[in-house]
Formats: sequence, C-alpha cells, structure tokens
Amino acid sequence: MALLVYVDDHVLTGNNVVTCAQFKNYLHLCFHMKDLGPLKYFIGIEVAWNRSGLFLSQRKYAIEIIDKCDLQGASPLISLMKSIIS
Repeated sequence: MALLVYVDDHVLTGNNVVTCAQFKNYLHLCFHMKDLGPLKYFIGIEVAWNRSGLFLSQRKYAIEIIDKCDLQGASPLISLMKSIIS
C-alpha cells in the first residue's frame, strides 16, 4: 500500500482492496476526508486509465499556460537551429 500526500491532496493505492478500504476508513475516522473515487487528477497531473495501465499527462496544465500567455492562435515555426540529434 502507498499513500501519497501533497498538502491537502491524498492518493491511496495498493494491491489489496480490503486493506486499502480499512485504512481509508481509519483515516476518515481520524481526519475530515472526502473520497473522490478513482484518481483523475493529482497535483496538476491528469491520470487516464486503460487496460494497459495508466497514462499521466500535463495537457491541462500546458493549455492553461497557453491561455495565460494568450497564445491560443499561435502557429508553430520551424527553428533555424541546427539539429544535433542524428
């Protein structure tokens, strides 16, 4: 079992569903907590689940930066720098 804590955000995971549920109930007795269900976002990272596992993305964060800088309509440009990757 692993408990990730960042300020007031928590993620509980493990390979034993019963043990995780018992620990979650214990935490709920000790602290005022709300179960938000399956993980979707954690500290700005989007979590998407599929049969292969999970995919972590900061797409939402990147879009917020683009919006903040007012670059929604910007077009990509070819760089004049010489590529060092062969």
